[in-house]
Amino acid sequence: MPERLSAREVLALVADADGFRELPAPARESRPDGPLRWQGYDASRARAAERTGEQESVVFGTALVEGTRAVLIAFEFGFLGGSLGERTGDRLEAAYGHAREHRLPLVSLIATGGSRMQEGMLALTQLQRVARQSALTREAGLPQIAVLRDPTTGGGWATLGAGADVVLALPGAQVGFAGSRVRPPGADPAAYTAESQTAAGSADAVVPARELKETLGRWLRLLAGPAGAIPGTGPAPGSEPTPGTGSAPGTGPTQGTGPTQGTGPMASTGLTRGTEPTPGTEPTAGTEPTPHTETAAGIEPAPVPFALGRAGLPGSGWEAVGRARASERPRARAYLDAYFGERVLLGGDRCGGTDPDGMLCGFGERDGRTVAYAAQTGTATRPAGYRTAARLIRLADRLGVPVLTLVDTPGAANDAEAERQGAGAAIAEVFGAVAAARVPVTTLVIGEGGSGGALALAAPGNTWATPDSYFSVIAPELAAAILKRPPEAVEATADQLRIRPQDLVELGVVRGVVGPADHPVPEPPDHRRT
Repeated sequence: MPERLSAREVLALVADADGFRELPAPARESRPDGPLRWQGYDASRARAAERTGEQESVVFGTALVEGTRAVLIAFEFGFLGGSLGERTGDRLEAAYGHAREHRLPLVSLIATGGSRMQEGMLALTQLQRVARQSALTREAGLPQIAVLRDPTTGGGWATLGAGADVVLALPGAQVGFAGSRVRPPGADPAAYTAESQTAAGSADAVVPARELKETLGRWLRLLAGPAGAIPGTGPAPGSEPTPGTGSAPGTGPTQGTGPTQGTGPMASTGLTRGTEPTPGTEPTAGTEPTPHTETAAGIEPAPVPFALGRAGLPGSGWEAVGRARASERPRARAYLDAYFGERVLLGGDRCGGTDPDGMLCGFGERDGRTVAYAAQTGTATRPAGYRTAARLIRLADRLGVPVLTLVDTPGAANDAEAERQGAGAAIAEVFGAVAAARVPVTTLVIGEGGSGGALALAAPGNTWATPDSYFSVIAPELAAAILKRPPEAVEATADQLRIRPQDLVELGVVRGVVGPADHPVPEPPDHRRT
């Protein structure tokens, strides 16, 4: 069994040196032995208070976590199993209200067995209060992070835990809707663990206690710090500048400087807004193409990354396919590492699945501000990968964070299991999330653009391509097969489909071809517009 820290101990674990500042709990008159007049209930509460030093199962207040101020809620499992009653609901409601009033992120450090039986249905209805407060905080554009301690079960898991934007868990923690005493006989205990919930996409990461403060600080810095995501608000009242939010030495350029070799382009360089590079060409080396799309609430689009592969344009459609499929071509992880100073990963679709080999989603720091990313890795994307990307885009939109998508897939997974997992519906979710996004979305095709499974992530009007990429309605081999052409006609079919980067520019599918930082892409004479 993992070590069970008290509420005060876990608060001390994550709060900065100036400490945790507890907020006053709302007063509530309670009849003897509670609303149900449960015999011995008052005595049980008195013993719990004497044993733990707390007056209820929840402690709440504010603290700096790695420099970012947040509202913290900590459950005291020693107080009647961290159960939720009316007075618990009062405290949770007050914590959420304080977060909204002061525009602070909210972190729940959960350890609970669920609703308090001695208060019956009145205890159970506290879950509705929590859900309402969470919804109001979500509508306010404030991030919610949950940390699952041992145990996190019942309604606490189903509201504060699973309902958070980001879910972290301590190793070995018992996590599940069913507590240990109410599970079916013979139920596999491994299914009710932090590790199992993470593998199933219900939690984002398992974090050792010694790394919790640093991990929480990174998430808070990216989602809500002074350089973070909430548009038009600036630092939250009473917050302090976050140290270290700029690029660390060797991690990428700092705002206002020129681009560092091997990193992506700078947000402050490039073409004047409202102008475009000549289609099929690339701006002078060391600059970036500047999207002219409308921005939401003044949010600047994510800068287009530089290409990391070869600079020359492909001479034929089949050459474009070969270059995109080449094993040595840089993939998503290389682009993300070059583009971001630091980044964190969202780990699942919240529907029972993950696709770590096909889709990378998360948030990163780029030139002192936060950018969300959804990046295909060059494999066939699974339904869980699409659902994770849709989750990422919707969260970024709510928090006011621009989105970068990297397209690289031969197509959506099309095996029988993918169909059973809802491939069509999952792809539709991504199309819908991109179409509905109020924040700007920037797309770079870095390899294979295989049909609708790739197009789902592409931003209409703000998609770019690298020289070693292609985008096609269908793979040339499949197109030839559908047209009943012999295998030797595949190369000619690739040319007919016009899938080269320069073809895509002329067709208006992409805005331009992006070259490496130190090497502009030559202008193709056969596709130059006048």
